[in-house]
Parts: sequence; C-alpha cells; structure tokens
Amino acid sequence: MNHQLDLQRRQQNGNASASASATISGSASLVNGSTPMPTIPTGAQPGIITITMPPIQSNSYYKIAPSEYVTFGWNFSSLVVTPTALTVAAVGANGNTYPVGPTDGVIPGTAQSVVWYPYGYQTANPSLPLAQESYTLHIWAQGGPSAFPSPGYLEPNSELEFAMYTPQAYTPLTSGWQCAGCSGALPQLKINSALPGVVAMIIIMLLSGFTTLRRVWD
Repeated sequence: MNHQLDLQRRQQNGNASASASATISGSASLVNGSTPMPTIPTGAQPGIITITMPPIQSNSYYKIAPSEYVTFGWNFSSLVVTPTALTVAAVGANGNTYPVGPTDGVIPGTAQSVVWYPYGYQTANPSLPLAQESYTLHIWAQGGPSAFPSPGYLEPNSELEFAMYTPQAYTPLTSGWQCAGCSGALPQLKINSALPGVVAMIIIMLLSGFTTLRRVWD
C-alpha cells in the first residue's frame, strides 16, 4: 500500500515536471519566434536627427492665426534601428509642453516631417493655450525625451528654437482710433516744411542787398 502511494506521488511529480518543462519550452519558443534583436555594427554611432525645415540657423516666428500652418522637417543619419514611432512636442519658455502635429504629437517612426496647425490646437485646448513666447522643438523615439544615446538607436533632438505670436486685429481709422504721438508731430512737420522757404528768402534778400551796395559803390 505504501509502495503504491509512493508510486502515485512519483507519477504526480513527474507530470508536474513535464508540465513545467513544457511551459518553459513554450516560453522559449515564443521568445525565439518573436522579432529578433537587431544587429548593431561594431563602432556604430547613435542615430541623429538633422533639422532641415526651418533652417536651424534662422530666427523663425510663427503666427497663431487661422490658416497659418507650420511645417517642421528633418533627416536621419547613422540610424540602424528604425523607431516604431516618433513623438514631436514644443516646450515653451513657461515650461509647458504642447503636442505638435495632427495627432497627440505621435507620428510614424519613418516620418521626416510634420505639419502643425497652432490655431487649431489653440481653439481645441483653451485650458492650455499657446503663449506668445519662445519654444524648443523636441523629437524623440520610444526611449523617451531623455533617452541615453545608444549605438544605432535614435538620439532625442532638441536643437530647434522658434517663437510664436498672435497678430493684432486690424483697427480701421473710422472706428475712432487716433495716433497718440502724431498730434505733436504735425506742427513740427509744418515748421520743417516751411524752413527751406525761409532760408531761400534770406539768401535772396542778402543777394539783393549786396547788388544794391555794389551799384552804390560803383
């Protein structure tokens, strides 16, 4: 009886071991069947982004206004592993981060440009509006904005700076608008306009007097 119980325990232990082995084997096959890790060449550099639009050396100012779109463009170099997605954001001088693009700032990993409609964002997000100030464009892959540079993988970029402003609405003169500094300028303008005539008159008088004196002397 004891021998039979011992045999049953061994069979149960054997079944458990076989089940565990099958589970481990199945997990390994899932790992082996998944996408293989990319091979990074020896001496590879981190993938970098080079901004092409607008030129990195230029001072760029963009309007927050209807029908005013902004296009940012870039190229990749030294990139071995293509990102699954890119995140593009504008970080303002006030510390706020704003998504750039038609979505929440997430675009395909192969994209090399994005079109942004700031006015559309402004009207859709009144609780976090764009401020009239300077911004830094940030682009990063799935590693995040602070990812450490790794050979072959995309390094986050934050080189481009630009500014945004809201244009003032046109005010017609018929609405009663007046130039505060123009009232004092008009009399001065009249004086300045009359000055050449006065100078010419003085010269004529001097020449006439000189001619008269010369006749007397002769």
